[in-house]
Amino acid sequence: MSAPAPVSDPLAAYRITEAPYYRPCSGEVALYQHAYAHRLPLILKGPTGCGKTRFVEYMAWKLGRPLVTLACNEDMTAADLVGRWLLDANGTRWHDGPLTLAARHGAICYLDEVVEARQDTTVVIHPLTDARRMLPRDRKGELVHAHPDFQLVVSYNPGYQRAAKDMKPSTRQRFAALEFDYPDATAETEIVAHEAGIDAALAAQLVAVAQGSRELRQQGLDEGISTRRPIYAGILIRDGVAPRDSCDMTLTRALTDDPDLLAALLQEPYLHKAPPKSTGRDLFNPAWLAAYLQPFAQAAAADVQATLTEFTASASAICANSYLNNSNTLAVCGGGALNG
Repeated sequence: MSAPAPVSDPLAAYRITEAPYYRPCSGEVALYQHAYAHRLPLILKGPTGCGKTRFVEYMAWKLGRPLVTLACNEDMTAADLVGRWLLDANGTRWHDGPLTLAARHGAICYLDEVVEARQDTTVVIHPLTDARRMLPRDRKGELVHAHPDFQLVVSYNPGYQRAAKDMKPSTRQRFAALEFDYPDATAETEIVAHEAGIDAALAAQLVAVAQGSRELRQQGLDEGISTRRPIYAGILIRDGVAPRDSCDMTLTRALTDDPDLLAALLQEPYLHKAPPKSTGRDLFNPAWLAAYLQPFAQAAAADVQATLTEFTASASAICANSYLNNSNTLAVCGGGALNG
């Protein structure tokens, strides 16, 4: 008697075979394990690029479960989640969507940025997130009972997304939640050094820039520089790109700015005066900025703030390059009238 033919694994493409790098920052790993033990649906809340997706990948690997991921968007329909009838050479056949695939076979289903989807679409997840743990497929007349290993995880950014979109209370209250934020400087330096393949000293400098930008949140910037972007800068520097060009590309310009406003600011006569010279708030003050902003009345606050950041760096570089000549040393000091 011949052996039965091997059954193909419908989730083979979704299995994570190598450990993703993830640096725990508090007790999130243990908390997730407890949630998964009871198959609790989870919301991961946190700003862009703080590690939510990598965390889910790491936990799926650690738990030995396949991970089915779907990036949500406003054009996504319920059929994109559940499935649809498709035509092929033999007629029509049903094709499971990613949510059905995960529920039927026991994967972790991760809906990334779930509030980007229309609320009438995401309502299909409700029966999977309570005691029923089932997924009605009306178009096929089937009721899929979730596999014992199935878990639903969603993520969203409560900062910028809450302003225009938010999760319905009837959806939100079906989930437990884990809160994420950017790591502290020590942890973030370790992450950037590992992911970019650079030394800790350079990573610490890039992280300092990123963390400084986050202090400007709600002061002209919707969000500061995410952990992802210092990693990009480090990769370019590691590969031989000049640090200034690398940071321009990945940190400054990606933050949004207004090139015309920057060009106007760089025409400031003070920048082109010969040294010795000194100034401060007596020149660079709100009235000075308001005068330059008159032709740019429609500029967004975030663009103005990002442009001022680039102006500060560019003006410093212009003056240093113009007046250092062949000097090998640049002394930087500050404190002004408060210097002792």
